[in-house]
Amino acid sequence: MKKILFPALILFGAFSAKAQKVYPAMGKIISYDNSFSSIVPADAKVEAIASNIIWAEGPVWVKDGGYLLFSDAPRNTIFKWDDKTGLTEFLKPSGYTGLGQYSDEPGSNGLMVNLAGELVACEHGDRRITKMNFKLGGKIAIADKWQGKRFNSPNDICQHSNGIYFFTDPPYGLPNRENDTANREITQNGVYSVLPDGSVKQIVADLKRPNGIALSPDEKLLYVSQSDGSVPYITAYPVNKDGTVGKGKIFFDFNTVKDKLGNAAADGMKADVNGNIYAGAANGIVVISASGKLLGKIETGVPTSNCAFGDNGYLYITAQHYVCRVKLLSIAK
Repeated sequence: MKKILFPALILFGAFSAKAQKVYPAMGKIISYDNSFSSIVPADAKVEAIASNIIWAEGPVWVKDGGYLLFSDAPRNTIFKWDDKTGLTEFLKPSGYTGLGQYSDEPGSNGLMVNLAGELVACEHGDRRITKMNFKLGGKIAIADKWQGKRFNSPNDICQHSNGIYFFTDPPYGLPNRENDTANREITQNGVYSVLPDGSVKQIVADLKRPNGIALSPDEKLLYVSQSDGSVPYITAYPVNKDGTVGKGKIFFDFNTVKDKLGNAAADGMKADVNGNIYAGAANGIVVISASGKLLGKIETGVPTSNCAFGDNGYLYITAQHYVCRVKLLSIAK
């Protein structure tokens, strides 16, 4: 991973204690369907609200406090951003508590706030899912093994209203990724569920690079993206009550839109209340309807990992060295 900084944007200070109300603009809005204008207007401004990040990932909006958290896995740090204070360090270490160098991306990746109001993190280096009370601190492991074997590097996570967690486990956080024979204990790049009683199930085992994960608004479907150019699919799986899933169907194949998006594959993703999917892909956030139709793209111009809905109408985007935001018109969750 190349550590490239962009001085023109660093001027507003990723680590400054002062917030600036006017942020640099980057990227543009691209529409592929007339309905996209009801989600984000064509003249919407993509604001770069923070920079000087090595690799921004896993954003989550914390409603109780009105701020954004996101991971910088190479720095092993979770950062906090709000419009008044700007960017500050929230938690370090975020995903690896060992000594010395572990890998290029030892820190946390996907973040979420669970039903109990706790911060949940996918930890690369410690190879587990944890939860933490915002006020009391102190991490508690939700899951760190399947059948006695340590996970590869939990990547992204979501939670059903019945309390069941679903998460992906690709090899991206291992020191030598898929070739890490010294540390790897599970051969599959799996998708897992964690039931309220703590039991762990491997629910999908045949994906090359499972990455992003999200539930449909009615929670009947589990979407999983693959960040593999040979099979750049978002697959939809019917959700069973016991935490397993049924046979998956391709929801969206990026191969079918190469004329618009090039050789793209999805990273992290979120679903809004209308079932639209917002996926990090093709140097931006690609928006896909609930029926699998490409609607448009919020282009950042740089590799883009994930997004999160704020309760203030903004979509927050983690894009390489930046965190961006854009004001949406439609209601999202």
